[in-house]
Amino acid sequence: MTTFKEIRGTAIQSVSSDPTNPEEGQIWYNNTIGVLKGYKNIGGAWAAGGSLTTARTNPGGAGTQTAGLVFGGNAGPGVQNATEEYNGTSWGPGGNLSTARRQLAGCGIQTAALAFGGLAPPGVTPQSATEEYDGSTWSPGGNLNNARRTIAGAGTQTAGLGFGGYNDGPGNSNSTEKYDGSTWTTSGNLATTRRSLAGCGTQTAGLAFGGTSPTAQTNATEEFNGSTWTAGGNLNTTRAELAGSGTQTAGLGFGGDSPGGITGATEKYDGSAWTNTGSMSTARFALAGAGTQTSALGAGGDTTGSTITSATEEFTDPSFAVQKITTS
Repeated sequence: MTTFKEIRGTAIQSVSSDPTNPEEGQIWYNNTIGVLKGYKNIGGAWAAGGSLTTARTNPGGAGTQTAGLVFGGNAGPGVQNATEEYNGTSWGPGGNLSTARRQLAGCGIQTAALAFGGLAPPGVTPQSATEEYDGSTWSPGGNLNNARRTIAGAGTQTAGLGFGGYNDGPGNSNSTEKYDGSTWTTSGNLATTRRSLAGCGTQTAGLAFGGTSPTAQTNATEEFNGSTWTAGGNLNTTRAELAGSGTQTAGLGFGGDSPGGITGATEKYDGSAWTNTGSMSTARFALAGAGTQTSALGAGGDTTGSTITSATEEFTDPSFAVQKITTS
């Protein structure tokens, strides 16, 4: 009979307290509480990060988990132009947007980001304005051809992608535009016209998912090849006002407003299908997202429909945890 020691090279130890730095697959018996425990991969999981300085809903997001960017949004008293930068632990001030706005999109990295579209006071007219961030200052870029709010973005500052959204005249939009660092040009339309969707990926390999179309939330996913959108696998949780991160073949969707209510549900995309993973600790919608499928950032949003949050969460996959070993 093969023993655990022969398989793992270690014996199961009897200890009075759990090990401080266990290894994956390690098993031990805690004789203080009489429980057999192990350290295992629990898949993707969210953990608390440093809170935003200014709680906000409907901001733009860009960057990575350790170099994130949040800008604009609605902070209750009014629409924001404030930018915050994340260092993996805490948020600090960045340069202000030239145009305060909410329901805008973002893409790129912390030192080379793009902000576009949205809704700016005092009116309610969707914006076409684009701004470029160099790590300290926002400067004007070329305007979108189709002004809109609740738009989604992907790509980089010099190869950006904007799609979907809402214009108060024609309503929900299927328009797609590509940015070359100075000018937006129109490209192939989304098959599903929608607003309040999420996006990730690149200009030549983008991903669009979720949203509202025409008046109800959708689970539809579409993949972009640089000129044309085609259908992808549907989200498991139908929702709008969610966030996204990652790439077309390794995407992440999280949060949102679903028919069942506000959700923290998180799903991973492999290029054809979505699978569920660990949910956010705080369910929310209208949040900012950044990062990759395995190392993502979710910040801000609305937790009740009227409660704006500053909470930030960090997603890590794989994540490890000490768990009780049972026979079930």
